[in-house]
Amino acid sequence: MKSVSLNAYPRSLVRRGGAKKLRAQHRIPAVIYGRMNGPQNLEVLSKDLDDLIHDSVSENLLVDLSVAADVKPKRLALVQAIQHHVLSGKVLHIDFHEVAEDEKVTITVAVEGTGEPAGVKTGGGVLEHVLFKLRVRALPKDLPEIILVDVSHLEIGQSIHVSDLVVAPGVEILGDKHISVFAVAEPLTEAQETEAAAAASPAEPEMLKEKKDAPAGAAAAPAAADKGKKAPAAEKKK
Repeated sequence: MKSVSLNAYPRSLVRRGGAKKLRAQHRIPAVIYGRMNGPQNLEVLSKDLDDLIHDSVSENLLVDLSVAADVKPKRLALVQAIQHHVLSGKVLHIDFHEVAEDEKVTITVAVEGTGEPAGVKTGGGVLEHVLFKLRVRALPKDLPEIILVDVSHLEIGQSIHVSDLVVAPGVEILGDKHISVFAVAEPLTEAQETEAAAAASPAEPEMLKEKKDAPAGAAAAPAAADKGKKAPAAEKKK
């Protein structure tokens, strides 16, 4: 992974409300930590950070952090976490994890497929993307930004497992090597498509049957309070 230069500054406002004041000055509060040094509060320019994120091809970023007027002005670090505002999406805070050039680190990398599988193109199969991320271990300079997998050769019933993936020298893929990453399944039959559509559609609410009105002129049922009482005898016609 190629490192990108980024300027940072010791954070000037660290007390309560300081982060809000920094953002008002178009600066983003940050922190850097690692095994070699204790945590340190920093700040970076909003524009510099926006440009860094915009130009990246993945969420994994390796930066050469230049800290102005600091005891250790140059630091190699991975972007560990970026906090965004829920509504606006603006960056609120960023965490840097300091790493050593000669020490292997572990990160999570996204997996993406390239090409159209033969089984999909000619056989009507369905491409299944089973595993979206993988954990890899390597020196910082060897870390992949993303893992691209060519799926164009896959026929129906074939799959690509973790053990089939080809990565750069020095990169180790962690985890179970027998797990499928991509697979091409047989096309659904008409009955299966109907069943899947039925399962996906919301169930109709059960209709409650209304009681039919009693016929006109019919006598109403006796009230519960009148149970046990004899009905008056019908009046004889004179």
